Amino acid sequence: MNKFNLQFMGNRIYIFDTTLRDGEQVPGCQLRVDEKLRIAKELEALGVDVIEAGFPISSPGDFISVQEISKVVKEPIVCALSRAVKEDISQAAEALKFAHRKRIHTGIGASDFHIQHKFNSTRDEILERAVSAVKYAKSFVEDVEFYAEDAGRADKDYLARMIEAVIKAGATVVNIPDTNGYCTPDQYGDIIQHLMERVPNIHQAIISAHCHNDLGLATANTLAGVLKGARQVECTINGIGERAGNTSLEEMAMIAKTHKSLNLETGIVHNRLYPMSQMVSKMMRMPVQPNKAIVGGNAYAHSSGIHQDGFLKNRENYEIIDPQDVGFPAASIVLTARSGRHALKHRLEQIGYPTEKLELDQVYARFLELADQKKEINNDDLVLLMAETLTKA
Repeated sequence: MNKFNLQFMGNRIYIFDTTLRDGEQVPGCQLRVDEKLRIAKELEALGVDVIEAGFPISSPGDFISVQEISKVVKEPIVCALSRAVKEDISQAAEALKFAHRKRIHTGIGASDFHIQHKFNSTRDEILERAVSAVKYAKSFVEDVEFYAEDAGRADKDYLARMIEAVIKAGATVVNIPDTNGYCTPDQYGDIIQHLMERVPNIHQAIISAHCHNDLGLATANTLAGVLKGARQVECTINGIGERAGNTSLEEMAMIAKTHKSLNLETGIVHNRLYPMSQMVSKMMRMPVQPNKAIVGGNAYAHSSGIHQDGFLKNRENYEIIDPQDVGFPAASIVLTARSGRHALKHRLEQIGYPTEKLELDQVYARFLELADQKKEINNDDLVLLMAETLTKA
């Protein structure tokens, strides 16, 4: 085992963030170089282990971005993407020349779909190209990650041959992408288990899970891969990315934190997750859906009367995550026609109206009438209701 991989032992899960590469491929979400630098510095403060800064051969802007990020980021590995093409790899190496810790991420299709219909090639030829690319990348940097594109639909025995060969050629990380979001968790987990059992040199590299969300299973598939032996997860802030997106960084980080029995650790500073989410959303002009797990606006909002009553008695009745743990401002009670007396009383006391039972019954009856007309009752509405009640009294 080489010295690089000694760090990839035990239950430490390494967070590979590709917000600035895969995430930025979302139409309309392109960033300026200065914006990418700000996000990269915040990702470093968040505690990610690897920042995939871009695809240098794709454009002069991407080359400059990788180069400039390499200059300002000190702790995380800075990674540059390339195809299994010499010019791509040499450009990636050039863009990374200022990086304190550098990685070239190269690869090629592994499924017969890609081999036949994308490359018009054969399995043996693709295997040769994969090995050649890793060896060439290795001539520039010690740390080389290889991606077996569309591994989710690849023949598992052929995939095992490919992974064994690229590790022998010097790959320190092997990325097993479910490129099209095709797999179910049991299928993706089986792929990782197959590699763990059938690739004799698998422990000389770290297995990386890279899953897409086309069927809404990216995070579940990534977790399945981790439980079978993957120790790097490739993800994005807010789960942004091609088509339906990628595995969500905040979801994987909080799964590891919440489920202590899994005995998984990350280096993420959890209370920076919500501010990071908001920053990326604003810069990429891509709103976070309200019901998004961990960082959505409704993630810690309670509107059902039964839930509100239980929450007010003990937060943990209806919250498995303390919003402060992820940097979210606070949980909220949303007053609607489904709210009960307990929630109304709580809000009235918050705004300075302690209530007796008789008075509360009167206000609650009027509250329900108004709530049937409005989607949400705010504090100003309650002040008016209390004024009416006090006047009639």
